[in-house]
Amino acid sequence: MATTIKQNDLDNFRRDFSGQLILPSDTGYDEARTIFNSMIDRRPGAIVQCADTIDVVRAVNFGRDLGLEIAVRGGGHSVAGKSLCEGGLVIDLRRMNAVTVDPESRTATVAGGATMSHLDRGTEPHGLVTTGGRVSTTGVGGYTLSGGSGWLERKFGLTCDNLISVDLVTAEGKLVHASDSENPELFWALHGGGGNFGVATSFTFRLHPLASFSMALLVWRPEAGRDVLHAYRDFMEAAPDEVGGGVLYLTGPPEPFIPEQLVGALTLAILITYVGTESELRDVAGPLLTLGHEGEMITDIPYAELQCMLDDPPGLRNYWSAEYIDTLPDEAIDRFATRANDMIVPSGSQHILLPQGGAMGRIASDHPIPWRHASWVVHPLGLWKDPADDERGKRWARNSCLDVRPWSSGAVYHNFIGDEGAERLIAGFGRENYARLARVKKQYDPNNLFRLNQNIKPE
Repeated sequence: MATTIKQNDLDNFRRDFSGQLILPSDTGYDEARTIFNSMIDRRPGAIVQCADTIDVVRAVNFGRDLGLEIAVRGGGHSVAGKSLCEGGLVIDLRRMNAVTVDPESRTATVAGGATMSHLDRGTEPHGLVTTGGRVSTTGVGGYTLSGGSGWLERKFGLTCDNLISVDLVTAEGKLVHASDSENPELFWALHGGGGNFGVATSFTFRLHPLASFSMALLVWRPEAGRDVLHAYRDFMEAAPDEVGGGVLYLTGPPEPFIPEQLVGALTLAILITYVGTESELRDVAGPLLTLGHEGEMITDIPYAELQCMLDDPPGLRNYWSAEYIDTLPDEAIDRFATRANDMIVPSGSQHILLPQGGAMGRIASDHPIPWRHASWVVHPLGLWKDPADDERGKRWARNSCLDVRPWSSGAVYHNFIGDEGAERLIAGFGRENYARLARVKKQYDPNNLFRLNQNIKPE
């Protein structure tokens, strides 16, 4: 495979390219190749920052014809570093970030390089939303193509459940439109199959009215963990679809509502999101407000503002994993609470338990995302600064999943994990779905040009 790009080829490519071509010798190269996970340090032979769909077509043809390894970058949040390659070509979509909202039809058309912030801020003035990722700098493309899990999923379903159509550039450099009525098998594959089938340049989403939104963040000392977790489990099992959020252990941040003794220390928190007003949230969440929390923030808040609250800065070392579990018995709660003591503190790490259910579990679909039917997700989200903590952080994340594996559904959301082996990959789709996806892959990418992803081999 070619890893050195000849100057003549670069000159020919640059001649008809509207965006920016960035080479290792250029100022700004290191900034352009930096992704969210600082563990990943790769040096592509060229980075092409596309201005439009025609640029994407040119870039795909260029990389394919020269035999280059191709990485596709949107938000750059792939924990395994799939949006960066060594010596090959990075197709960087970040300049393609426009969001166009049609309030009459309640739809949004989103360019392939947009982030969650672009989407959320674009729909906000119209009082409309669709389910988005929990971090505003996440790319809409990679997030959606793997299913799309977020705070609103219990009310409005997964992001891909709200997907109306996708435009993408195939390995042959052809622009293809996929919807329920046009290329429906490809459209099915784009509901969870990731970036295996081409470079998505545009998405159209169904939007939902959101008249009001509120949140509560309650904090305790970690010693309260078991009692709080038991109460939270019971609360969420009866909660209406309007309730989202999760429970997590984290390093207490220096915020006014965090007690001084918890700042910089291991802290237990419950985040409650609510499609409705603060007053309504207080009524619904009453059982959780009587558990003796030591700090709180309860407020009406614009949804787009909440989406930014848990953003972590780039430049941290990342290792994530997840286990989707069908039940949450007392033993699983005890194991989850105990494992929090192994988390790196202080750090940006979060030991997360997310509830599922609601609309996302009821929507009838054959999308290749079996993890949607699990009741809970244990999601160790490791972020730290010091390379000396790598083994400790990875061990904590892996053990967090092992602790609850006796209750696992076996399925997993691929955006929550890195490279965890072939069996884990297939489990994320389900075996029958994987076989079907492999047939779609063969049709649209028979030579596996787009393989820097949670990769599906062509049949």
